[in-house]
Amino acid sequence: MHDYLIEMLECPVCHGELAWLATERRGGRIETAEARCIVCEATYPIREGIGVFLTPDPPRNDLWEQVDSQLLQYLRVHPKVERQLMDVPLETLAPADQFFRALVLEERGDYAQAKAAKDLADTGIYVPEYRACRESQFNYVVERLSTSDGPIVDLASGRGSLVEELAQRLERPIIATDFSPRVLRRDREWFEFLGLYDQISLLAFDARRTPFKDGAVETMTTFAGLLNIEEPGNLLRELRRIVASTFLSISHFFPEDDKANAVKIREVGLSAPSFRPSTLEHFAAAGWHVEVANVCTGKAYPTPTGVVLEGAGIDTLPVAETVLEWCVLVAR
Repeated sequence: MHDYLIEMLECPVCHGELAWLATERRGGRIETAEARCIVCEATYPIREGIGVFLTPDPPRNDLWEQVDSQLLQYLRVHPKVERQLMDVPLETLAPADQFFRALVLEERGDYAQAKAAKDLADTGIYVPEYRACRESQFNYVVERLSTSDGPIVDLASGRGSLVEELAQRLERPIIATDFSPRVLRRDREWFEFLGLYDQISLLAFDARRTPFKDGAVETMTTFAGLLNIEEPGNLLRELRRIVASTFLSISHFFPEDDKANAVKIREVGLSAPSFRPSTLEHFAAAGWHVEVANVCTGKAYPTPTGVVLEGAGIDTLPVAETVLEWCVLVAR
C-alpha cells in the first residue's frame, strides 16, 4: 500500500488513531508493517504490500477462497480430468471450462495464458448485449472521472475488472479493496503482469466496517459490488460516513415481475440490491442523493456450465432468461 493512505486510515473497530511501524518499504510503498490502534490496541498487518484491516466480526464467507481451493483440490484428486482441462487446445473447451482453466493458470502464475483463456471464455459465457451494457458502464465511469484527480477507492474489487479499466485509462492512484486477502494477492500479481501495479494500492477490509476516516474518500466506485456483500445491513450508511463527494456504483437490476429469478434472489439474500426501487430506497434511507445515469438494457441468460468439469457453474444469477437494466448510480 502507498504511504498516502496512512493519513486516510483509522481503526475499523473503534475509529481510533493508528500508530504505524513499518519494517519494509519500497519507493513510496509500505510492503511490511503493523498498524496498532492507540485506543483499543487492535493490530492490523501489512504483508506483501496488502493492508489487512479485517475485524473479528461481522461474519463473512470467502467465496474466492472456496472456489479456488475446491477446484484445485478436485483436479489433484482427478488427474485425468486435469489433463482434459489443461492439455487440450483452448478453443476446443466449452466456455465455462475455459474460465476454469484460466483460474488454474493464474494459480500457477502463468498470467499470459490465463488472460487469453479468460478473454476467450468471456465471449462464450456472456451474450453480446450483456457485454455491450457492461462496457458502456465502464466507459461512462472512466469519462466521468477523467476531469478530476485524487485517489479512487474501488469497493469490493474482486478480480479487478473495473480497477483494470481505471488504471489503464486514467492517470490516478487507485485503491482496490476486497475482504479476501487471497484474491488481493492474486490481483497484485495480475496488475504486476499488466504493468499497472505502480498506481494501485490493495486493502483488505469488510465494507460494513471500513478503516477509513470520516469523509476521507473523495471518490468511490464499484462494479456490482453491492451484490457481492452479504448481509449488507447498514453498509450504505457506513459508505456515507467515509465518502466526501461521489460514489459511482455500476449496477444491474432485474425486472420486478421476473418471478423465476426472484425466487433465487430471495434464496441467496440479494433482494434489496437486485431491484431498482428497493435499491434507491436504501440509498435514500442512508442519506444519499442518487441520479440514475447511463441506462442500458440487454438480455442475460444463465451462464453455461462446464463439460470437462461437468455441471460446474460460474454465476449464481440469472437462473432464467431475463432482461437486465444496467446503469451507474451516481450517489452524493
